[in-house]
Amino acid sequence: MEAVIGLLLMLLRVSHGVEACDGRQNGAQCYGALGGTVVLQLKDSASEIFKYQLLSSRKVLLAGRKNQILFNVIENRSSFTPINGTFRINNLSWTDGGEYALEIFDSNGKRSEQRTVHLTIQAPVSSVLLVSECLSQGEMRVSCSSEGGDSPQYSWTLDGHTLTDAQLLSGNNESNNITLKQDVSGQLVCSVRNNVSSVSKKEKISTCGFIFINCTINMTHISQWVLEASNTLCIEPATTPTMITETETSTDNRSQLICGVRAAVVILLLIGIAIYFVWKKNKYQIAEGPADPRTNIKRTLL
Repeated sequence: MEAVIGLLLMLLRVSHGVEACDGRQNGAQCYGALGGTVVLQLKDSASEIFKYQLLSSRKVLLAGRKNQILFNVIENRSSFTPINGTFRINNLSWTDGGEYALEIFDSNGKRSEQRTVHLTIQAPVSSVLLVSECLSQGEMRVSCSSEGGDSPQYSWTLDGHTLTDAQLLSGNNESNNITLKQDVSGQLVCSVRNNVSSVSKKEKISTCGFIFINCTINMTHISQWVLEASNTLCIEPATTPTMITETETSTDNRSQLICGVRAAVVILLLIGIAIYFVWKKNKYQIAEGPADPRTNIKRTLL
């Protein structure tokens, strides 16, 4: 029976505009959406209870005996089901909030049990507005606001993950206004909820066009965020290609010609010296004349 009731409550919670609450524990806190429906689980079953009555603001709202409902003051928009012990109220108004007391009597008319349930009515969140803007240093401020909704609670995710302090310059995951760091981008989602509703809004955010530079210029260290489009810091100078003019080309040609002439002169000079020594040697041999054969024979015998 407990499992069946639990399943029933779970199904009611996912129904649009219907809030289910387990009021079987004394002092239970329940919530209902303004204009919606609430189902209070007061007993596992009232079919075997001799007599019972439900009070609101100390006034008897409903009375019954086993499976029979004796009267219901707001029967035009509420009902009690004895077989599963649930009390359903439709079209909730602010006046429906407050404390409800269930009293159970035995066959002697003596009250054998009493338990209370506190019902709070809240206006549901109707819509969420997400506004983002870039700040002067590349940070992004994002504001999340909601229409309607009592006691709204905020939460943020980025690409499906909860925002961390490492991604935030100000605010936290439960603030409605946050400031993101310069390098944060992705699918940002703001969710707004209260006890009776939950609405979210998403936005694809990108960086504000800033880059982080870190360099040393003229012995001055620079480390900061700058707008990439107008940045003039920490930029390596482009290599300028050497331009060869016609004058430089003419000068190079003349230099090459001079070097070539000098080399030719040196070569001709060396050839002339070689020819001179060969000629001088031949002239000496002619002047000396042929050698005496007898002198040669004598030199041989000796």
